[in-house]
Amino acid sequence: MSVGSGTMVGVTTTELRESAETLLRELAGPRARLREDQWTAIDALVRQRRRALVVQRTGWGKSAVYFIAAKLLRAAGRGPTVIVSPLLALMRNQVAAARRAGVIAATINSGNMTEWDDIHAQVAAGAVDVLLVSPERLNNPDFRDAVLPALAADAGLVVIDEAHCVSDWGHDFRPDYRRIRTLVADLGEDIPVLATTATANDRVVTDVAGQIGTDTLVLRGTLDRESLHMSVVHIEDATARTAWLSRYLHELPGSGIIYTLTVAAAHDLADVLGSHGHKVGAYTGRTDPAEREALEQALLDNEVKALVATSALGMGFDKPDLGFVVHIGAPSSPIAYYQQVGRAGRGTARAEVVLLPGPEDRRIWSYFASVAFPREHMVRAVLEALDSERPLSTSALEPLVELNRSRLEMVLKVLDVDGAVRRVRGGWIGTGQPWTYDTERYERLSRAREAEQQAMIDYQSTTECRMSFLRRQLDDPALTGAAANAPGCGRCDNCTGTRPDTAVDTADLAAIRTRLDRPGIDLSPRKQWPTGMAKLGIPLSGKITDGPAVGRVLGRLSDLGWGQRLRPLLDGPDVPVPDHIVEACIAVLRDWTWDQRPTTVLAMESPTHPKLTADLAARLARIGRLRDLGTLPIRPGRPPVSAANSAHRVAALHNSWNPPPLDDLDGPILLVDALTDTGWTLTLAAHALRSAGAPTVLPFALATPT
Repeated sequence: MSVGSGTMVGVTTTELRESAETLLRELAGPRARLREDQWTAIDALVRQRRRALVVQRTGWGKSAVYFIAAKLLRAAGRGPTVIVSPLLALMRNQVAAARRAGVIAATINSGNMTEWDDIHAQVAAGAVDVLLVSPERLNNPDFRDAVLPALAADAGLVVIDEAHCVSDWGHDFRPDYRRIRTLVADLGEDIPVLATTATANDRVVTDVAGQIGTDTLVLRGTLDRESLHMSVVHIEDATARTAWLSRYLHELPGSGIIYTLTVAAAHDLADVLGSHGHKVGAYTGRTDPAEREALEQALLDNEVKALVATSALGMGFDKPDLGFVVHIGAPSSPIAYYQQVGRAGRGTARAEVVLLPGPEDRRIWSYFASVAFPREHMVRAVLEALDSERPLSTSALEPLVELNRSRLEMVLKVLDVDGAVRRVRGGWIGTGQPWTYDTERYERLSRAREAEQQAMIDYQSTTECRMSFLRRQLDDPALTGAAANAPGCGRCDNCTGTRPDTAVDTADLAAIRTRLDRPGIDLSPRKQWPTGMAKLGIPLSGKITDGPAVGRVLGRLSDLGWGQRLRPLLDGPDVPVPDHIVEACIAVLRDWTWDQRPTTVLAMESPTHPKLTADLAARLARIGRLRDLGTLPIRPGRPPVSAANSAHRVAALHNSWNPPPLDDLDGPILLVDALTDTGWTLTLAAHALRSAGAPTVLPFALATPT
């Protein structure tokens, strides 16, 4: 069979495989040969029109399976292949790979909005072989109603990449992926489906295979990665960990990825490493899409030693010669960890994988767990706020419920998948369909997360082979029966007994500590009142014209430097402010380029650290020779504010203070607090002070979470 013959009638299995081998060589080079499981999957999809789940390690060649199948099906007159793919980095790499095999591929994602209409037209005209879409696009009203039905009717193949996200037992809560169940259910019986992942244990395999079809072909291989040399380095102090990494980075081969758990840590670490002569860049979920693409290309071209990244640079980033992956802080799941370290050594004989866990990791895990799916009464409030005819946008809905924007969007997506709400032009409507809060499911997910966190703690202290430990966590089929007692990988620090030297150069440590110890970050003021405040009986709307000026914070709790000092202070008992904290605050105030120096100091009444906050304000007043206004008390009887949603938080804080007349002030007030998170407390307090006659309010806090 020639690839472009347009028919498969009378084509023998041998001819089909020859065509597949030809396409593989175009895709991967003249020496490439199909693995047996690759051919089995291609034959099942193209000739037998079956549904298949391929669970194979990173770098095995899963994308080759669907690109070759897509080309063969297209040549036989079938429609375009639809690939549901989660990350922009993955899409860009896949489109480039498809082009090498002569596959005409297009992608629809948040980074190319100006091209969507043209791509829709190309799909309709049959000019596209492969269309890659993000899970979020599946419920965009225009795409869902105008494009998706046609694709579902005559698609040549549907591919679900990173298919573990479809499962409740996947490593993350991805409501958009649950929509794929509906997509697959609506497909014709003659349309093959391929699901692929590198990270699926037995539970996930069973779950995903069952969702794809009753007769799903499962092809599952070993997860061992012969190129990876894994080690764990224990250094308690965060600054010392950074100093060690700065030295060790010179010894690591090629270029690689350094993962951090938070955005702030990524930027801090990139700044420190850059100041020590390393060419690095920071890559996070907040990085502009165009800058992300430039950073990815710089890493692909070895123009940087490393990207310091959050999990935003994860699934699907393809650089075969990536020489190392280092983690500053442990991910909360062995599955996530295996997924990330799998970026390294895909096309090299050796790659280094190093984990540097920290005592702060569990606190960060706890924070991310706290923003999981909300409790039932919060979800019910969303349903009650929607009607069946008048759409409400997310911003209009936010003031009506006690959920912040990201959690509200998560709830709406889940309710949409469950059929209780529907996304339409202009927002969301209720469907009136009955809905049950799946308590068992969410409790099961919570228990799974807890078990995964314990497994990551166990990984750090285990004396067994580290690769075998991870493979066992993912139920590697090659570690069953007699193979379960097979020798370890022979490459990790436990197998070889060889461990990196943890000594840190004193001069390097001092220089890094000096850089990390630079106190003070800007505290940008809120500029706009939340929409819909009138619905809550609060007369605030539009731009904030009488709030605080730009403020300052001593440090972030997630900082590599100040976070290590501020966390124990704010997590511990309420005590007077330590001298070294006061000295750092004075340094921040000394460098503050305000328009007018403050003449007075006022402490916020802190519900958790009243002694600390009042003492700090009093000492700053004495040292700066400022008038001490004491504490701004909260009105008696005001309940604690717990709402995460901006509108409800503002409503709860409104009129919480009743300051005396302040018309006699001849300069700004320095408003002092221990901790600021959303910024609304300082904003509403400043609003009250300005209403009482204060000319300017300069907020100052010891810490902010991130």
